[in-house]
Amino acid sequence: MRSLAVSSLLVASASAFSTAPRSYTGLVSTVSQQQSSLSMLPTNNNNEDSFYPFPSTESSSNFRLDAKPPTSNDEVTDGSADLRQLLGVKGAAGSEDIWKIRLQLTKPVTWIPLVWGVMCGAAASGNYHWIWNPFDPNDRDVMLGLEDTAKGFVAMILAGPFLTGYTQTINDWYDREIDAINEPYRPIPSGAISEGQVIFQIWFLLLGGLGIAYGLDVWAGHDFPTVLALSIFGSWVSYIYSAPPLKLKQNGWAGNYALGCSYISLPWWCGQAVFGELDRPVYFILPILYSIAGLGIAIVNDFKSVEGDRKMGLNSLPVAFGIDGAKYICAGSVTLTQLGVAAYLYSIGETNYAAGLLALLLPQIYFQATLLLPDPVANDVKYQASSQPFFVFGILATALCLGHHDFTA
Repeated sequence: MRSLAVSSLLVASASAFSTAPRSYTGLVSTVSQQQSSLSMLPTNNNNEDSFYPFPSTESSSNFRLDAKPPTSNDEVTDGSADLRQLLGVKGAAGSEDIWKIRLQLTKPVTWIPLVWGVMCGAAASGNYHWIWNPFDPNDRDVMLGLEDTAKGFVAMILAGPFLTGYTQTINDWYDREIDAINEPYRPIPSGAISEGQVIFQIWFLLLGGLGIAYGLDVWAGHDFPTVLALSIFGSWVSYIYSAPPLKLKQNGWAGNYALGCSYISLPWWCGQAVFGELDRPVYFILPILYSIAGLGIAIVNDFKSVEGDRKMGLNSLPVAFGIDGAKYICAGSVTLTQLGVAAYLYSIGETNYAAGLLALLLPQIYFQATLLLPDPVANDVKYQASSQPFFVFGILATALCLGHHDFTA
């Protein structure tokens, strides 16, 4: 049992750097076709559970959340159901504990890449101090190290539980109608949590996150509230990703790049702003390049959903270009952007870091050739689990390089 739980945790951690694929099977409920999407603006309603800009079900469509949750699904019988609920992934155990349900909505497994991004940003600043650095006798100020550790921890709380939790909760809110058809056991369509409770959670996480962001700006002594500005921008991207009328997730290019930016660039900039300055173009260019690679990673999750996406009118890249076209876009965006980053590191004289990045890229190319390109539908999970660890350590290596490089020389 213990080994099974650990295995589930490892798989969930590896897949955290990608979004969950959509499912369109088992359409067993009747949906009104006239108002299938949620209105961005509030309509005439007196529902006390509705708070702008998150209208209640009754105020936004004729759809009724009358799906009956099954007592179990294919994955809750393998011994990992309770762990899956804590992580917020498919196959979670049912629960009446409202705090477990709230945690499940925030999908803690998806916090991991944001926390990693904050760590990379702190490394890129070159100004993060260890509590006691065994490699540098000049970096052993315990009190300064403790303060930086506390700053980093708070920044991770901001990026993970609060703003990623907000993003995941609002995404489930706007997906509740399709979830009532495809995954009726999820917390919102099953009725495990009320609409009013969900809306309260959205606002609490959003406003709480913005408050923490401003507190980090004050703590860092910023004249301009950089962390708050990044948080507002990221929250806005999260909203338009899930909510109509823009609903970026319906468009392959915009939706996938929004994911890449949110998972890589924004947490990097947050971590760097807390400990340093975003005062050079390279601090923006390199994270943006990695976000383009993140676009490619997001494509992997769309392969199995191509038929459902086509039926639902979602213009994912596999729908627009076909599976064969999209798999090359995926591989190309992941590979070419990292080659570009390695070339830049070489150009500024950081040959060791450039060589290390290329060494981390080679296994990714191998897994593309052996898993992704032959059959992206059958091998999507295996490819992600095999390739992404090398990708994320490449991001960290790049950040460490920037933090150690002397740009004034």
